[in-house]
Amino acid sequence: MTNTPGGNMIARFPQKFIFFLLLVILSIELHAADWPSYGGDNGSRKYAALDQIGAQNVARLSTAWTWDSVDNDQVAENRRQENFRATPGGYKATPIVIDGTMYIPTSFGSIAALDARTGEEKWVFETGAWEAGTPANLGYNTRGVAYWQRGELTRIFFATNDSYLWSIDAESGQPDNRFGEGGRVDLAQGLGREINRRQYGVVSPPLVSNDIVIVNSIVNDLPQTKEMPPGHVRGFNPETGAMEWIFHTIPQAGEFGNDSWEDGSWEYTGNTNSWTVMSADDELGYVYIPIGTPTNDWYGGLRKGSNLFAESLVVVKAATGELVWHFQMVHHGVWDYDLPAAPTLIDITVDGRAIEAVAQISKQGYTYVFDRVTGEPVWPIEERAVPQSSVPGEALSPTQPHPTRPAAFEPQGISDETLIDFTPELRAEALQNIEKFDYGPLFTPPSLRGTIQFPGWGGGAEWHGASFDPETGIYYIPSASAPIVVQLADADPADSNLVYRRGRENSVAGPQGLPLTKPPYSRITAINLNTGEHVWMVPHGEGVRQRIIDMGILDPGPVGSQSRTGPLLTKTLLFIAQRDGDRNLLRAFNKATGAIITEIDLPLPPAGTPMTYLVDGRQYVSIAVGGGADAKLITLALP
Repeated sequence: MTNTPGGNMIARFPQKFIFFLLLVILSIELHAADWPSYGGDNGSRKYAALDQIGAQNVARLSTAWTWDSVDNDQVAENRRQENFRATPGGYKATPIVIDGTMYIPTSFGSIAALDARTGEEKWVFETGAWEAGTPANLGYNTRGVAYWQRGELTRIFFATNDSYLWSIDAESGQPDNRFGEGGRVDLAQGLGREINRRQYGVVSPPLVSNDIVIVNSIVNDLPQTKEMPPGHVRGFNPETGAMEWIFHTIPQAGEFGNDSWEDGSWEYTGNTNSWTVMSADDELGYVYIPIGTPTNDWYGGLRKGSNLFAESLVVVKAATGELVWHFQMVHHGVWDYDLPAAPTLIDITVDGRAIEAVAQISKQGYTYVFDRVTGEPVWPIEERAVPQSSVPGEALSPTQPHPTRPAAFEPQGISDETLIDFTPELRAEALQNIEKFDYGPLFTPPSLRGTIQFPGWGGGAEWHGASFDPETGIYYIPSASAPIVVQLADADPADSNLVYRRGRENSVAGPQGLPLTKPPYSRITAINLNTGEHVWMVPHGEGVRQRIIDMGILDPGPVGSQSRTGPLLTKTLLFIAQRDGDRNLLRAFNKATGAIITEIDLPLPPAGTPMTYLVDGRQYVSIAVGGGADAKLITLALP
């Protein structure tokens, strides 16, 4: 057969086409990598498969651009006022990046769209949320936004401290007037009972999955009365703002779990809210919701029973809100052991079996691991007997769940194993300091005398969360722990219908100004979730190391600083930021050992969790720092 020129071209076309296609794919991978949701993906892994910044060059990172929050001018103006000096705390937001544009909220409730290459503002939309007054529970702070696209429609969803869900056109920065009323939905409505909106709001980003916008809430933790807003979770239509479903975190009459609220306490009890970040398996169509403690945190005599779905990991269908499975980590909680962080969706292999799993870290220092489809624990979780309450009217669960694997990543309870012991004198003073209080193992309950709780309400783990490496199966958890005292006192019937409220004692001193317990006081723990074994643990920061040395005690090495942000994991490095003494740092760690590779000085204390992205072939790392009248977004890159 004679080959014609056309025949040769046709014969070669498939190879040329494949080669061209590979070049296009490679070009896309080299030039752009987004960070499309708060945790990097809806599975909250905080991981990016980027390696341009590695151990060999990370020390060369420098500031590519800085963006000053639009709040700064308003805060400065407020401070000049006599009657209204509204000021936010630390700037806790983490941005998202889509197609070269970064979107980030501010503590006062604005949204900014920035050029991810330069930090130049494309648009700013002000919700005016801060003008409603000091928000419920946590002050002025917001942590993120969500992105949604259908065809040519692109929207930024933002839930505010003053209880509104906004839909903003991602291109123009203007509200979508087809959404709710004037581009917003009032989240204080539709909860099944009237609420005081000053006790209710949102700090965490909405979750968008399967064309549903899912929103949770914060509720005041220190109530005056037993009646508080409920923390029900809701799903909204992204085009109209119509509520598609509501999941009752406090089950209503006839619903599964309603009988776990005795004496009709489900009718008035509130809180039981998911205030932290939620996760979703978009392919499976499931949403993973971590839920907190009911009203009130420290006394449950007015809400007897196990109180589902408080302090539970709840899984619902994204399309309908229908319950799929749940696991309650704390029965009838009186320790404020909210599930504090986003569940992490992980794929692991255990004893040769591939498992689509979900890991949930806790304030107690436990990591609970489940099959994310069925809810079956990957390793056994045992119900073990726990101390009982001496407070009149209280009825605690006789047992609480304890994971058998992985081992706890924080010390638990006050005992010989946890008290400071640098010298016999320091230990004797520590023992003397704790004798006026009740103390014991994990889940020792609050008392009228006052109970030392360890870990305290700040964890263990906190809202900053953990990160997961899909290549190695290693889970990285930054944590800290400090004891607190919970002393119950009679509520004043003149202004409260509660029986007991938290009393005035709230801390216990350590000896000679040192912490009460052994170091480290903050740590990073790496756990292999294929085996459930700890790989390494390192103290996180220098902490009070120098003070200990100055007391004539042998150098203990780094003892850990309580400050921390969430982790950022790349193909090459682990990043975590911290205020350590008088230094503000972003540290890069060796993922395999926990060794510090380099420390990058930041201009202000870090509060937001760092993130990373790639635009035009250049990798960037961004982190929110500062607060008050000086809040910034710092973006780093190689020269």
